[in-house]
Amino acid sequence: MMHVSLRQLRTFEAVARLRSFSRAAEELHVTQPTVSKQIRLLCDEIGLALLEQIGKKVFLTEAGEHLYATCGDWLETWGRFEQTIADMKGVKKGRLRIASVTTTKYFMPRLLGPFCAQYPGIDIALEVINRDRLLERLARNQDDIYVMGVPPDGMNIECEPFLENSLVVLAPSSHRLTTLGRTVRFAELAQEHFLVRERGSGTRLTMERLFEGHGVRPNIRMELGSNEAIKQAVAGGLGLAILSDSTIGEDHLNHQVCVLDVEGFPIRRSWYLVRSKEKRVSVVAATFLEFLKSHVNLLGHPAKEVQQAV
Repeated sequence: MMHVSLRQLRTFEAVARLRSFSRAAEELHVTQPTVSKQIRLLCDEIGLALLEQIGKKVFLTEAGEHLYATCGDWLETWGRFEQTIADMKGVKKGRLRIASVTTTKYFMPRLLGPFCAQYPGIDIALEVINRDRLLERLARNQDDIYVMGVPPDGMNIECEPFLENSLVVLAPSSHRLTTLGRTVRFAELAQEHFLVRERGSGTRLTMERLFEGHGVRPNIRMELGSNEAIKQAVAGGLGLAILSDSTIGEDHLNHQVCVLDVEGFPIRRSWYLVRSKEKRVSVVAATFLEFLKSHVNLLGHPAKEVQQAV
């Protein structure tokens, strides 16, 4: 009979999923030697190698593939048991996994701060990643909750709007369109050069659909990997950008860039909480959703404290 600990399984699952000993150590809040030790003990107990490391790349062996395919279910089942027992005791504790698109970094920490203060027994694992990687995690059912602006079609999911996410047109403060003294027509906007996120970005998808609806294609000058880089490029006069208004922050206040008054803008959208229908809502996830309902109007308008935060 094998004597395998939950700690060993959790460590293996993290390394196998992340394909990295260092990233697993960071997620588990332990040192990399501790991760290596747990993997070594697990391999010794099973009697076969589970992982192979070639350079900096980690690969699963055949035995590792089989273990990875099953240990996720074990850990989730045990996690539900732990959370159920904690709830029966009247204690909210456990682990909540959230994956959110990169733009949410401007407000998610300010939502999670009060939640963690109210429920100190709940640990948060927050992955802030681009939309394509988030959809991969959603397809693999890796997290409890996903936060994005454009939920995907054709997936077995539930979506719930929880916070307003308006798109605006950003321009350098010295741009000629800022001096017109009137609303900029869309035809005028379409003649400008644009700075955009990578393909697959929710904001870019919305922008492309908007231009397609007007029968034109956006004149894309540059593709950049982050909203911060786009804002800096706009401030440098390289072009205009369509961004979530939550990303503007201090750049707008410092008058390096400004929001243009454009026909059809702002585009009213929402941030969505997305959950896989195949995943049972854990006690911890349900606690977080209830917390949001008390802090954010689910019709899309932020409650006062959240509005001030973002």
